[in-house]
This record gives sequence, structure tokens and C-alpha cells, in this order.
Amino acid sequence: MDLRLELLPPPVSRERLDELCREIERISDLVVLRSEDADEAIEAFNAMTGHDYGALDFAEYDASRDLENFAREAARPAHPRVPDITRDELVEVVRRLSAAFPESDYYLRLLSANVSHPRVSDLLFHPPAELQEASAEQIVEEALKYRPISL
Repeated sequence: MDLRLELLPPPVSRERLDELCREIERISDLVVLRSEDADEAIEAFNAMTGHDYGALDFAEYDASRDLENFAREAARPAHPRVPDITRDELVEVVRRLSAAFPESDYYLRLLSANVSHPRVSDLLFHPPAELQEASAEQIVEEALKYRPISL
């Protein structure tokens, strides 16, 4: 199934990637050097990108991804909410996650932002016994039936 444009990872210009790469490297250096300016730089970066990164994200980003992937993630919405997303579209997002599409990080954020299940990623990557061999449709069904407990 093709996804509509609102559900695809937004393109990021080379200029924006380069700008964010430079800033990530600068903040990483501040964090490693334990500079007093690190917290302020992280706060400004988060304000500019809409994300909620911490010092550890900058100090150890290269352990899990390369600089450009970190910059691409930062350039895209942290919580890509699509109010009219359909069940079929969610199923396709889960399929893309299960197939390890190149933009899996974005699709996981998209899924998390559009279902209320607090640990929707666990349904995919650490499923309970009853979902061990679940289809994308079954995972979406489980995610959508979750209802938070009102206090």
C-alpha cells in the first residue's frame, strides 16, 4: 500500500542537514568537555527542532547511528501526529517497521504519536506471548484497543 504524503518521512534539505550536523557536533563537544554552555545549547537545539534530547543523546549518538541520521531525525517532527490516520495506514506503517524500511525510526515515531498505547513499540519488538507471530493487522488491533485508565 502506498502511504499518502502526510505519512511519509518529510524530505530534509542538504543545507538543513549540514546545519544540524554542525550543531550536533558542537553540542557533542560541549557535553564531552563538560562545558557550562552544554545545557543551554541543548535547550536551544530542542527549541529549534521540537525534540527533547538530553546530554547523553549528544555524547553517545555515534554508538547507535551516524551524524547524518541523527540530524535527519532532529529535522523531522518529534511527534508526527496525523489526526485522520486510518487503521489501514497504521497497518502499513507496522508492515514497514516489520520489514525494517530505511526510515524505520520515523515510522516508529509516527506510530507512537498516532496510537494511545504507551508501549506500542513493545508490541512489535518485544511482543507478549499471544502476539509472537502476530500480523501487522493484529498488532494494530491490539494497539488501538488500549484505553488509558483515567485517574
